[in-house]
Amino acid sequence: MTLLPLPDARSERPLRTGPLVARTVAVPLPVAADLISVIPDLAAEDVFSWVRRGEGFVGWGRVAEVPTDGPDRFARAEAWWQDLVSTAEVYDEVGLAGTGPVALGSFAYSAASATGASLTVPQVVVGRRGEQAWVTTMGFGAAPELPDLTDLTDLAAGPARQPSAIRFADGARSSLDWAAVVRAAVERITEGELDKVVLARDLEVDADDPIDVRWLLARLAERYDTTWVFSVDGLVGATPELLVRLDKGLVHSRVLAGTIRRTGDDEHDLALAASLARSSKDLEEHEYAVRSVADALRPHCYSMNVPESPFVLHLTNVMHLATDVAGVLGDRTTSLTLAASLHPSAAVCGTPTSLADAVIAEIEGMDRGRYAGPVGWMDATGDGEWGIALRCGALDPADPSRMRLFAGCGIVAGSDPDAEVAESDAKFVPMRDALTSDPLA
Repeated sequence: MTLLPLPDARSERPLRTGPLVARTVAVPLPVAADLISVIPDLAAEDVFSWVRRGEGFVGWGRVAEVPTDGPDRFARAEAWWQDLVSTAEVYDEVGLAGTGPVALGSFAYSAASATGASLTVPQVVVGRRGEQAWVTTMGFGAAPELPDLTDLTDLAAGPARQPSAIRFADGARSSLDWAAVVRAAVERITEGELDKVVLARDLEVDADDPIDVRWLLARLAERYDTTWVFSVDGLVGATPELLVRLDKGLVHSRVLAGTIRRTGDDEHDLALAASLARSSKDLEEHEYAVRSVADALRPHCYSMNVPESPFVLHLTNVMHLATDVAGVLGDRTTSLTLAASLHPSAAVCGTPTSLADAVIAEIEGMDRGRYAGPVGWMDATGDGEWGIALRCGALDPADPSRMRLFAGCGIVAGSDPDAEVAESDAKFVPMRDALTSDPLA
């Protein structure tokens, strides 16, 4: 099996020599039976994933990208993509969501962030939805030739490498210092300055050797199959929160706010779920988040369904209050523009948004980078899926043996600082386990 030729560095990528050409062909379902296993051994920045319960797609290589930051980062990425696909030549024999030309992106949480982000077109995409599997190749002037597709697992150059000698250290603040920040936020909320603020913290990770992103993706997919396991430009994680999906005019958003840690005892966890569903603190936090999403989507939809009460979403390590908001698109807005209109929601910022954002900038004490920003993909029609970059970590582009992990909690008047530290610790678990655990038996 010969791997498609890929540039080794961004500076060596071929120049645009014609229109974008995308070629999608159907392949036997076993080819994509385990999407993550077909990813070649490449630098983290050249590996892409958007997989949930074995469906979605993975990709690698880079055909084109647009760096994007600042207040107009979403609009510039959108304009670049629309310009690119307006002249694209598309050969798509599958015709499903995620086939034909696709771009994956991740965006900084804050317009003031020093962390760059981009919207990127991969060279190769392998996907699966239901009983259909496909491979897409993309290039300028001509799409690269497809490899022999009888067994794409040969493309993975050796098994994923387990990280060695993982060490964790406090990030911008220790847990004790972060609890003090939470306490200060509660005081400001109690005084009536704002209703809710979401505060985040980080952990530093150091390993003896470069961290293989394929290992992290495989472990996250094993343990958290109800989440969207993503990799975009070195940002890797398993988000349970779908910011927005646009599919043939139907809009869907899953809102999560209000969290409790699971114990592993099913009977006890059922009791905890019931207490979460009755918790005035968590219900208040959740209501703010749902309201912010519904208010942002309503101008783009001519009909909407916003359930009156949340349900409890059971994940491997935590449970969340969750609400699925749905609507029918009433204009020609794309999925990326919808994501931009939703960001930042109360689930990752607070209420009122402008005041909460100012408090975050004042007291949080770190640059979130792309944590809590939109991450996902879009196709040539504007349809796509964008999650919130949660339960994630960012590999250091200058040193792939290092990365930062992130976790955040919604703070309202009834928040207890020690309980919020425990909740943030629970939200670090997916990435910590992915870095340190062996595959499931």
